[in-house]
Amino acid sequence: MTAPVFLVDQVHPGTVVVDGPEGRHAVSVRRLRVGEEIVVTDGQGHGGYGTVAAVEGKDRLEVSVTEVRTEAEPAPRITVVQALPKGDRGELAVETMTETGVDAVVPWSAARCITQWKGERGAKALAKWRATAREAGKQSRRLRFPEVAEAATTRQVAALLAGADFAAVLHEEGAEPLATAELPVSGHIVLVVGPEGGVSPEELATFGEAGAKPYRLGRSVLRTSTAGTAASALLLGRTGRWS
Repeated sequence: MTAPVFLVDQVHPGTVVVDGPEGRHAVSVRRLRVGEEIVVTDGQGHGGYGTVAAVEGKDRLEVSVTEVRTEAEPAPRITVVQALPKGDRGELAVETMTETGVDAVVPWSAARCITQWKGERGAKALAKWRATAREAGKQSRRLRFPEVAEAATTRQVAALLAGADFAAVLHEEGAEPLATAELPVSGHIVLVVGPEGGVSPEELATFGEAGAKPYRLGRSVLRTSTAGTAASALLLGRTGRWS
């Protein structure tokens, strides 16, 4: 089994301290002991590999980092624009997309979303998405965690799509399957996942003007909380990032 990953502010050779909530999880939950292998990361592509050198109290340990690795930015970069699902299905989507390998997630307040992020409720929901991405990044042994952006409007999503090297909207009535779309070998891929009620005709038109075509995944219709993960897996395989 690979060594557990913990988030720190900076990664460097020598002694790195893991404390606070991360240290508490390492010491009191995982019960790591001196000599055990461990990985520390800043979540931005840098990883320190070493062993536990000392354990202090219930929430602090020292790591002796003997090797530092830097993970290059992936190409092509994959961003998923995720319409806001009901309940905790948004966190489920973020968790599985992080485990799959998505590079960024943009929450989208689509017209047909039942859930809308406003005020304090929206801030709490965004914090949950970001915490989910962070924990899933550690669980899946990633050194570079996905970015979770502020919630975007349809106009902001259209601007993001206009700057992409490949832009797609998942749609059950798409004429072309995503499995056969011509993909770039580098640059930026942006994928839009609509809400349970679907992407509205007005939104489809706006995204079309920005250069995003509708594509279908397959014969079955996936829920919004699983469609992004399935589509991302397809793209990661087709672009060679899983090779």
